[in-house]
Amino acid sequence: MPTLGAWKLRQPEFLFIVPATLLLFLISPLLAPGSVSPSTSLSVFSFASILAVAAIGQTLVIQQGGLDLTVPGVISLAAVLVTKYPDGENARLLPWTVMALGAGFLSGFVSGMAITRFRITPLVATLAVNALLNGAVLYITKGTSTHQAPSWLSDFAVGRLGGIPNLAITAFIAVVIVEVGIRATKFGRRFVAIGANARAARAAGHRVALYQVATYALAGALYASAGVLLAGYLGIPSLLIGNTYLLPTIAVVVLGGTSLLGGAGSVAATAVGAVFLSQLQQMTIGMGARTSVQFIIQAVIIALGMALRLIPWRRILSALQNGRVPGEARA
Repeated sequence: MPTLGAWKLRQPEFLFIVPATLLLFLISPLLAPGSVSPSTSLSVFSFASILAVAAIGQTLVIQQGGLDLTVPGVISLAAVLVTKYPDGENARLLPWTVMALGAGFLSGFVSGMAITRFRITPLVATLAVNALLNGAVLYITKGTSTHQAPSWLSDFAVGRLGGIPNLAITAFIAVVIVEVGIRATKFGRRFVAIGANARAARAAGHRVALYQVATYALAGALYASAGVLLAGYLGIPSLLIGNTYLLPTIAVVVLGGTSLLGGAGSVAATAVGAVFLSQLQQMTIGMGARTSVQFIIQAVIIALGMALRLIPWRRILSALQNGRVPGEARA
């Protein structure tokens, strides 16, 4: 079973995103003046915080060797539930926030059960659940835009504490809780072991299915939390607002160094990756690039992440140095 000491040996691959992010902030003013101004940075960190909360859930799922496509549906449904039904009244905010988080938890539970009990592949199971969630959003809203978020939620989402956005503080707390839970607890170490080799963990007597279902359920609650925060920050979120969050949650996981094959990962590195991607998008906007360029960048990040993990670079370099290309390197 992986230990905390063993994780520290792998830590540099998760820390690579830190200097990359610092370098991005240094070159951003040169390529796009104004992309690191105080007002712009405040917006970047706010959106990065919302993305980080959602990406924590995606990181946990990917650590279990899965991939969750319910992110858009859960975020959109949560945003609808905390805007339409409270109808601007603060007294109704808390119960409907709980309902939103419960809906996200339930959707993740359904996905997890479909994957573990009925042996449906994660892509198919989560895609089907996401379709149900989008259908629920369209049924609830009748295809029209949602209502305005209650003032308490909006005030919290756009507010600051000591100059630091409340959203950033919320994301930081979530990252610390999850990171400590994985690194410093027995359940966290079992979680990593199951993700690294579910068959061996099952042979060791671990309840693999329970951990996997719980992972999807917790991830769903995190997506819903991001949807609630996003609704408060935007005030009047557009219909199906979560559709723009699927690729970014995967991209920042890759940027953070978590393997798409499962096993060890770092939600802290994922959160830094969210800052990197948000600033990169802001820089491309400042350079006058179209929205399509942002999607291309996200796709390239995911492709590069897969290439770095799957292509046997060491074998290829060794073969080139020796002047030969073995069969495995050619493959």
